[in-house]
Amino acid sequence: MAEDESSRRLLEQVLSTGAVVVAAALVSVARSLPRNLQISLAANVALSGLGYLANTSIISALGDTFVKANLKGIDLNKRTTKRDASGILVRPIEGIPIPESQGTVSAAVFILVLSVFIPFAFAAYDLDRFPHADMAEYLAAVLTITFASFMGFADDVLDLRWRYKIPLPFLATLPLLLVYYANGNETGVMVPNQLRWLLGHNVDLGLLFYIFLLFLAVFSTHAINIYAGVNGLEVGQSVVIAASVLVLNVTQLHRIPGQFKEYREQHVQSLFLTIPFLAVSVSLLRLNWWPARVFVGDTYCYFAGMTFAVVSIVGHFSKTMVLFLLPQILNFLYSCPQLFPFIGIPCPRHRMPAFQMADGTVTNSYAEFRPDELKPLGKVVFAVLKTLKLVHIQPGSEGSVQMSNLTLINFVLYVFGPCREDVLCRRLLALQLTSSFLCFATRFGLASYVFDIVL
Repeated sequence: MAEDESSRRLLEQVLSTGAVVVAAALVSVARSLPRNLQISLAANVALSGLGYLANTSIISALGDTFVKANLKGIDLNKRTTKRDASGILVRPIEGIPIPESQGTVSAAVFILVLSVFIPFAFAAYDLDRFPHADMAEYLAAVLTITFASFMGFADDVLDLRWRYKIPLPFLATLPLLLVYYANGNETGVMVPNQLRWLLGHNVDLGLLFYIFLLFLAVFSTHAINIYAGVNGLEVGQSVVIAASVLVLNVTQLHRIPGQFKEYREQHVQSLFLTIPFLAVSVSLLRLNWWPARVFVGDTYCYFAGMTFAVVSIVGHFSKTMVLFLLPQILNFLYSCPQLFPFIGIPCPRHRMPAFQMADGTVTNSYAEFRPDELKPLGKVVFAVLKTLKLVHIQPGSEGSVQMSNLTLINFVLYVFGPCREDVLCRRLLALQLTSSFLCFATRFGLASYVFDIVL
C-alpha cells in the first residue's frame, strides 16, 4: 500500500508541475496572438478544464455500468489474480474485475469539448471574411477523430481481427485529407542544401504525400495499440507526445515572424486540438496509473493515434510527428518477426510482461519454439537476434528454446532486469521523453546544417 501511495504521489507531483509549466507557456504565447485568438485560446483552455473534470467524474460514476455490460478486464500482473502454488495463472482467469474501454468516455468528452468550442473559435469573424476553409478543416478533423473513436469502440466490443483493423484508419482519415486537398495545401518538401544542385529547392510529392499521410494515420493508430500491456503506458506515452506537440506549437508561435500569418494559424489550430486531448488524457492517466483502477481499451489507442495524425496534418508538421513516434517505430520494427507470419517467429496472444508472485515484480515473458522448425527467414532472424544479444534466450523443454517476446517493453526488462510495474512504466516514459528531446534537437539544431531557413 505504501508503494502504491508513493507511486501515485510522484505522478501527482509530475502532473502538477507540468500543469504549471503549460499554463505559463500558454499565457506567454497568448500575448503574441491577435485579440480574437486570445479569446479563443482562453475559451479552449476553460473548456478543456471542464473536460478534465467531466472525464474524471463520468469514468468514476460509470465504472460499474461498464462492468455489468461485460466491458471489463482482470489485471494479470497483480497479486489479487488467482495463481497456483507455482505462480502460474489459473484458467479461467479469476481476479478483481476492472472497467475496460474507458477511452470511450475520454473520446466522447473530447469530441463534445471540440463541438462546444466551435462558436468560440469562429464567432469573431463576420461573413465577409469568414475563414470557411479553416472551419471545414476543423470540422473534418473532429469527424476523423470521431470515426476513429467509433472504430476503436467497435474493436473493444467485437474484438475485430487484424485484417479488419488495419484498413479502418485509412477510411477514417479520408474526410480530413479531402478537405486538405480542396484547400490547396502543400504536398512538397524542402530539399537539403547538399542536394539542391540535383533536385532544386523543393520537390512536389503530389499523390505520394497523401499516401504518406494515410500511412502515418494507420501507423500512429496501431503503434500505440501494440506498445501496451503495462498500467499507464498507453495513456502515458500519449500524454508525453501531446505535451511535446504543445511545446512545438508554443515554440513555433514564439519563433515564427508575424508575416508568416498562415503558418502561425496552423499551429494555433493544432493547439486548439491538443489542449483538450491533453486534458482528458491526464484525467484518464490518473485513473489508469499503477495499480490501475480502469483500463483504457482499444478505443483510446484509436482515439489517441488518430488525434496525433490529425494535429500533425492540421499543423503541417507530419515529418516532426514521425520523430515524436520514434519509440513506437522501434517497437514496431523490433516486433516485426512476431507480427508477420511469413517470418515465422511464434507470437503468443499476449506479449505483456510476466508477473513474479514472490516479490511482486514483472519480468520477461517468453515465446517457446524449436529453432530447427522455424521457416528459413525465421531461422535467419533468430540467429541475428541471438548473435547480437537483442533477446533473452533460455532452454525450454524437449529441445525447444524460450525467447523473450519481441516488444520494447520486454527489451527494457531484458536490459535493466525485473522491476515493479510502475517503475517499468516510468522507464518507458523516460524513453519517450528522450525521443522528444532528440526530435527537438534534430528539428531546431541539426536541421540548420542542411537547410538555409528552418521555420
